[in-house]
Parts: sequence; C-alpha cells; structure tokens
Amino acid sequence: MGRPTSHNDLLPHLFRQEYAKMTAVLCRHFGLKHIEIAEDIASDTFLKASEHWAMNGVPDNPAAWLYTVAKNKTKDYFKHISVFETQIRPALKPGEHEKEKELEFSDQIIADSQLAMIFTVCNPNNPPEGQICLALQILCGFSVEEIANAFLTKKETIKKRLQRARTNLRNDNFRIRLISETEIRSRLDTVLKTLYLLFNEGYFSKTNNQLIRKELCSEAVRLALLLTENLLTDTPQTNALLALMCFQSSRLEARTNHKGETVLFEAQDKSLWDKSLIEKGNYYLVNATNGNEISTYHLEAGIAYWHTASTGEKKWPHILQLYNQLILIEYSQITALNRIFAFAQVYGREKAIPEAEKLNLSESNYYHELLGYLYAELDIDKAVDHYKQAINLTRSKTEKQTLSKEIERLKEKNGR
Repeated sequence: MGRPTSHNDLLPHLFRQEYAKMTAVLCRHFGLKHIEIAEDIASDTFLKASEHWAMNGVPDNPAAWLYTVAKNKTKDYFKHISVFETQIRPALKPGEHEKEKELEFSDQIIADSQLAMIFTVCNPNNPPEGQICLALQILCGFSVEEIANAFLTKKETIKKRLQRARTNLRNDNFRIRLISETEIRSRLDTVLKTLYLLFNEGYFSKTNNQLIRKELCSEAVRLALLLTENLLTDTPQTNALLALMCFQSSRLEARTNHKGETVLFEAQDKSLWDKSLIEKGNYYLVNATNGNEISTYHLEAGIAYWHTASTGEKKWPHILQLYNQLILIEYSQITALNRIFAFAQVYGREKAIPEAEKLNLSESNYYHELLGYLYAELDIDKAVDHYKQAINLTRSKTEKQTLSKEIERLKEKNGR
C-alpha cells in the first residue's frame, strides 16, 4: 500500500510515530525541568503541519518536513523567548549556550535521545508506578486513558501520578545526559516494564476501535533492540522480553481478517505467521538463558514459543506448566484467566469451569469471555449469557463485533 495522500489520514500516524522522538531530542536540549517547552514546540510543529498541508498538500518527505519545522521553531525560541534568557541561560555552563543551538534530528541522535530519556525519566526519586506512567506519556505518547488501561486503574489516579512525577523532575532539574553504570542497572527493570506495557497496548489495544496497533509493537521492539546493543543493558531479561515481542509479533497479520475482525488463535492461518520473527524469537530466547535468573519475561516468552511451535496438542501441558510458574511469581487477573484456558486444553472444559468460577472476576469482560468459551460445548444458553455480559463490559468495538458473531454462531448451532 502507498503512503496516504490526505493529511487527515497521515498526520495521526506521524504524530504517534514522531512526536515522542521529537520531544526526546528537544528535551535533551532544554532539560526535563522545561519539558513543557519541548512538548509545546513539538505540538506547534504538528499544528503547523495540519494547517500548511491542508492548503499546500502533503510534502514528499513529511517526517523530514516536521523535523525541519521543529528545528526552526527551536531556533526561534532560543532567539526570541525571554524565558530562555532569564531561566535557562544562567543554568548553562560557559560555552554550552552555543552548543544548545546546534539541534540535529539524525536517526542516531533520535535513538540515543530516546534511550537516554527513558533512563532519565525512570528516576528513583519517583515511585516505580510514577516512573512508568511518565515514560509512557513522554516517550511513548500514551494518553491518560491508555496509561490507566495499562495499569487497570482510574484515569484520575493516573493524572495525579503524572502531576507528581513531573513536579519532581522539574524540582530536581534533571537533564538528559549520560548516566552511570549503577544508575542504568538500577533503572533497567522499570525501563523493561515500560516497553512491555507499550508492546501490550499495541498487541491488544483497549482504547481504540483497532484491536492491533502495529506501530506501537514496532516501537517497543525497536527500543528493546537498542537495549540489546548496549553491553550494560544486554541482559537475560532484556533478551527474554525481546524474544516475547518477536514471538507475539510473528502472529500479528493472522490475528485479524480483511474486515478487521478478530481471528481466534485456533482459527488463524498459520501461513501468515512471520517465520523470520519466530526465528529471531528463538535466537533471543537462547540468549536469555545466559544467566541463572528466571523472570516473568522468560516464562511469557516460553509460553509464546510453545504457541508458535508446530507440536499440536502436545504443547498445552508445557504452556500450563509455565503459567503455573508465572502465577506464583507475579499474579494478575489476565495470567489467571490465561492459565484456566490452558488448563481447559489439558483437562477439558468441564473441569476448567469450576476453576474459572473460583476466580469470581465478574467485573472483567475477559472472565465472561472465558466462561462463554468454556460453556460453548456444554451449555449454549450459559455461554451466550456470559458473552453478552462480556459485550456490556468491554469498550472495544472490535471485541463487541467478535463476541456478537460468536453468539450468532452458537444460536444457529442451537437451532434458534
């Protein structure tokens, strides 16, 4: 497919892809104390694009056009805005002012700035939740709603976390800089968690009508790859996370049909699976064994490996065993529900139903989806009832369509 010619189609995609990169480079110049200035320049750049492209059409190289405008706006800021003279200049070292003007947006500088920024934002002066929230917003461009969904919490809670975290950064005048080996190692867990949540939002979006947002998955993989290229961050956990991302990404094309509808795992066209990504997943999973630690990423990567393996029903006992280990290390509702699904593949749906009902997660659409699946071959009326409850609880248009289609299938099967 060619590039969209309409600025209305192209700008939202470019905003998601380039806004965070642009902000990272600008923050490297302004310092995180003045992050709002960097964000304002990036926002103004996209506003100008919206106005200019509507009148003159989309330029041949829209991304390059955006960075040129951002560079010019930054020069204007340094030249004309009095805030720079009164607040930023006194804090700069002699000779640093001229260096700050030399703003570049090369691929290497963008990559270095993003990586440096995520480690700077993940500062222990903020609690881990605040660090991750801030990194998702600043580096990954997440909305408050997207962050709230990632943490399974309320938007107001996230707003307060973000406000406190930003205030702490401003007060301590953090700058994006080279940080020490000790700082990198102490912050790596938070960085990996941020990339994990970024990938998950792309793999199964809870906020958009799109089930899959491939650009988020690609961005998470790109940043994880950067970590494996640095000796300090090329750890077993990093490789395990990257392996997980590769395995999951290999099935992206098969997870929806041409209408954008969800295709369940059992019905996926395996010829659409990306074998090269599976091989990369195997490579990074092997690299992840170069140590004694077993992290949640190792276990999830192992589960994803067995899902892509061509072993038929023989894989499910392995998957169930991995879920049993995972739930002991880090319990979550999703892990518990996924474990029950694997349990059903090994011991049958009838035995899995009481296990699922013990969880009593009646406010979760995934809980009702699972029970709908488990009852589908045993009691169609109960299955339909659970699917209807799942429809009422989910905000995803795609999920609603998929579940409604399954209800129709069951009713036809039942002769109604």
